[in-house]
Amino acid sequence: MAATEQTASFDPATLIAGLPHLPGVYRMLSAAGDVLYVGKARDLKKRVASYFQKSDHGPRIQVMLAQVAGVEVTVTGSEGEALLLENNLIKSLAPRYNILFRDDKSNPYLMIGGGRFPRLGFHRGALDRENAYFGPFPSAGAVRESIQLLQKVFRLRTCEDSVFQNRSRPCLLYQIRRCSGPCVGLVTEADYAADVRNAQLFMQGHEDDVLTALAARMQAASDRLDYETAALHRDQIKALSGLQQRQYVDTAKSLDADAVACVEQGGVACVNLVMIRNGRYLGDRSFFPEHAEAHAPADIVTAFLAQHYLQAPAPAVIVVGEGIETGELAAALSQQAGRPVQIVSRPQSERRAWLEMAGRNAELALAQRTRERGTQELRLAAMREALGLPPGVQRIECFDVSHTMGEATVAACVVYDQLRMRNAEYRRYNITGAAPGDDYGALRSALARRYEKITRGEGVVPDLVLIDGGKGQVSSARGVLAELGLSDVYLVGVAKGPERKPGLEELIVADGGSTLTLPKDHPGLHLVQQIRDEAHRFAIAGHRARRGKARVTSSLEGIPGIGAKRRRQLLERFGGLRGVAAASVEDLAQVEGISERLAERIYRELH
Repeated sequence: MAATEQTASFDPATLIAGLPHLPGVYRMLSAAGDVLYVGKARDLKKRVASYFQKSDHGPRIQVMLAQVAGVEVTVTGSEGEALLLENNLIKSLAPRYNILFRDDKSNPYLMIGGGRFPRLGFHRGALDRENAYFGPFPSAGAVRESIQLLQKVFRLRTCEDSVFQNRSRPCLLYQIRRCSGPCVGLVTEADYAADVRNAQLFMQGHEDDVLTALAARMQAASDRLDYETAALHRDQIKALSGLQQRQYVDTAKSLDADAVACVEQGGVACVNLVMIRNGRYLGDRSFFPEHAEAHAPADIVTAFLAQHYLQAPAPAVIVVGEGIETGELAAALSQQAGRPVQIVSRPQSERRAWLEMAGRNAELALAQRTRERGTQELRLAAMREALGLPPGVQRIECFDVSHTMGEATVAACVVYDQLRMRNAEYRRYNITGAAPGDDYGALRSALARRYEKITRGEGVVPDLVLIDGGKGQVSSARGVLAELGLSDVYLVGVAKGPERKPGLEELIVADGGSTLTLPKDHPGLHLVQQIRDEAHRFAIAGHRARRGKARVTSSLEGIPGIGAKRRRQLLERFGGLRGVAAASVEDLAQVEGISERLAERIYRELH
């Protein structure tokens, strides 16, 4: 009733009369103050007025306007600034009527570290000046594939510094010719530096220079009768030549470009991004936007470009299909990148081939998602039928508790909703109040912390709660839910069964207290196993991280003379507690602020 009254008090005419003819961003608000939609405008007055003075809107816009109880506006200096602000707000507010691309992870890069013997590795997060970075790549798999490629050709090390500094003999990678063995002096610093330099040239697209350098090194080795080294360089040249033929697309080697295509079918849209860097095809990645129903593919691609390149560096060329307004978007991306960014909407020759490749990838990914969705629908329906749950049961939350003999207890909650795991809604809870080893107390603590917020209106009430445990855990969980006034939430325990083997799980239904065992091939059991295994994985990962941190802290904090600064220096120098424990007294004494006497004390305490 209150929402209706507030909606009725909203006067669009008064709002429109006070709006300026300036570029900016507008936010449609519900009666509860939630942001329904964020949009940009070249002229705020004309754009906002078009919503309330026209009647030929589609069903989606009509439903949204029926909920609007207010509009907020922000004036910007240009339409390009409005575009950037609009998509920042979409990312942070996630309005229900905006097309939304969720990507919680930062972009993956291939990294070549610094130092005498630089390390080849995978990197996410902020970039620094100490290391060389190449990318970003479309996926972590594409980075790892490139790392394997560089290992094969240039034999750079991939081990962590703590392992590298404490080896006494070469590892298996040396034996299979994927590393040159710098940890034990099997390659000179100059030769290793040459391999690093060639690897960087290769990643920059200068294969011809690398081949020339390798040919010169092969000839020099042959002239001094070092035929084994000459054969090694010959094999590198052969491998690199083969990769050069396979990796390059038909374009200029120095070009960086992305191709973006969208396919829509049955109300589900898929956007595929093909990435080309220095003329090399790095791979592709598919995105499935939310709230994209009833939107044209051109609108979906436009939303993707604006949102994706807020957090990923834009290449020099972005290839898209027809129907996309490229002017303001290209100007905004150019301003953000600090260099020209060209958006090509009518590509020719090889650029059209890239766009067609992205379109085919999007079709394949959408077909795969449709098959997976059908499987999940079948599993969910089978589970509801087996457990006697109503058809409306959709959102499932599962809890698990992990510890080692009561140490570093962590409870985890994972969420399954809309036929898939919702990673962004996962939560971990460090358990401190319960007695060590008290699984019931740990579970009660996690449930209370999770659902107290929901009782205050800060979250979504689940339809079904799964508990990894038997009747005792289910009874404890039922008590907590009853205390919080959530007795109508369905509750099921997943016990491991008599032999603790997959497929023999016993499902304990809290309401009737009955125990149900489903056949091994039952689709409903497969869904329960999927969710339970994910909760188990997430809980174990959190427990191991907490336990490792506690052990590192306690082991060094107990040594007289080791404060926070020296503890940090030791861990950074040796790559963790294991590296500190493996270091000799002489190695420890080389750390700034660690005397020989203190080094002996550290060594004695750790051993």
